[in-house]
Amino acid sequence: MEKMSFRKKRIGWLLIFLTLMLAACGTGKKKTGYAGAGPDAQADLETDVSTEALIEELIPEDAITVGFVQVGHESDWRIASTRSCQEEFSEENGYRLLFLDADNSPAAQVRAVRNFIKDKVDYIVIDPIVTTGWTAVLKEAYHAGIPVFIIDRTVDCSPRYYQAWIGSDFVQEGRCAGQWLQNYLSRRGRANEPVHIVTINGTTGASAQLGRTEGFQEYVERNKNWMLLDEQSGDFTESGGKQVMEAYLKAYGERIDVVVCQNDNEAFGAIEALKEADVSYGRDGELVIISFDATKAGLKAVLDGEIHADFECNPMAAPYVAQAIRSMEQGGVPAGKKQYMEEQCFTCEEAPMTLSVNGKTYEMVTVTEEVIEERAY
Repeated sequence: MEKMSFRKKRIGWLLIFLTLMLAACGTGKKKTGYAGAGPDAQADLETDVSTEALIEELIPEDAITVGFVQVGHESDWRIASTRSCQEEFSEENGYRLLFLDADNSPAAQVRAVRNFIKDKVDYIVIDPIVTTGWTAVLKEAYHAGIPVFIIDRTVDCSPRYYQAWIGSDFVQEGRCAGQWLQNYLSRRGRANEPVHIVTINGTTGASAQLGRTEGFQEYVERNKNWMLLDEQSGDFTESGGKQVMEAYLKAYGERIDVVVCQNDNEAFGAIEALKEADVSYGRDGELVIISFDATKAGLKAVLDGEIHADFECNPMAAPYVAQAIRSMEQGGVPAGKKQYMEEQCFTCEEAPMTLSVNGKTYEMVTVTEEVIEERAY
């Protein structure tokens, strides 16, 4: 899709006008001075004036308008993602940001995008709550000539209608968690013992929930002694994680060996439920806890031995989007239609562990105070 915003068209028209004006005048010089002053001051001062300088005088520097609709504020990860976008698309960086927190309402997200189209923004950034229901409004943006970037979660829509998707490989994250658990159990001589697992899923239908579930399920099917007792949604929230964990403890009690939480906030809720039920867990306990996101707070729980392993989901997509926008503003294209961000895997264990997952190698990072200090979110 060719992008030509009104902002760029206006600059183009003024360039043509100035070129014709200067040609008609036959000079690129302008006279300055002030009448009525002394003889010396009255002398005309000729200054070279380029077309570019005249444009700077006639056109104020226009900000690039970006409309960004966020999922909500349900987790530390989400808040970090929002903060990253607000900082990247700031006035200081030459942007005007129109922002909406959809508070986990897919309908509110679609309405926001239609309003962005109506407002004729230059670019639209969407972090979709669910994958479905996007085709119609993305077609509207496409035909309005407004490039759309999808970040974090994915959409079930032809890639033709958006510029690029930038985010995490959620399936690979799930695989990493499965491979880590397989290695961990093997180290402890439990490779062939029955292992009972419960999962606290994220928001049902979100691509992060779908991908992490798919990737981890590959290892459940591969290890015949692993038994998935249950999986329920905690909606990526601490309260949801606690509520689901409480239900699991009532239903399965001491049978549970592993809890897989699909984000840190759910893990915090699960930990609270385990503490209240006086259940032994963590590095010095019986029950294994796995989490995703690897936020600063999540890594603190890893350092404290409450979470065994945490798999990063990088929330800093905004700089990648900004780079793509800069490229487009200069007549280029984004680096790729699908762009995965670099991510790491963290553990509370000091013994080194290497994961080989789907042809890619990951070195588990032992969390220290220094690792947390360096964390941006």
